[in-house]
Amino acid sequence: MKRYLALLMSVVLVVLDQVLKMLAYDYLRPIDTYPLIEDVLHLTYLENRGAAFGIMQGQTWLLIWGTGLILLILILAVMIGKIPGTLPNFIVCIIIGGGVGNLIDRVYRGYVIDYIQVRFVDFAIFNFADICVVTGVILLVLYIFFHEMLSRKGKGKEQEIG
Repeated sequence: MKRYLALLMSVVLVVLDQVLKMLAYDYLRPIDTYPLIEDVLHLTYLENRGAAFGIMQGQTWLLIWGTGLILLILILAVMIGKIPGTLPNFIVCIIIGGGVGNLIDRVYRGYVIDYIQVRFVDFAIFNFADICVVTGVILLVLYIFFHEMLSRKGKGKEQEIG
């Protein structure tokens, strides 16, 4: 049941992502950029025809098929219970939500709508789905790292006792 709740969270993230992108399309596209904090954080409309940081420009079909395959594997892994534990399931579903959000853009628009621009450093313009994917991957790496550390520490104590 928790697996399906985690997948439902993915759906909520996708809906939120698509609403934010529709707002960006309707309100930012005509004006290009809107400063939230002048020269620090702007909402800037960008049609990204590549992947993260503008790599793979024009490789839309490769990105669609590659992303689709990875998402299919992750969704199936959650559905059939191949991801042990509630927290890892929710973390993977954050990645799924972001991945599906950007995949929808690529399939229906041919590009991904980006709109968050950090201007005080030279950084790529990104969107909510990107935040979900990056945050999910970081959380998953941290979870695996700390879970492995705790697992090894527990095994070491068992050997000391035995």
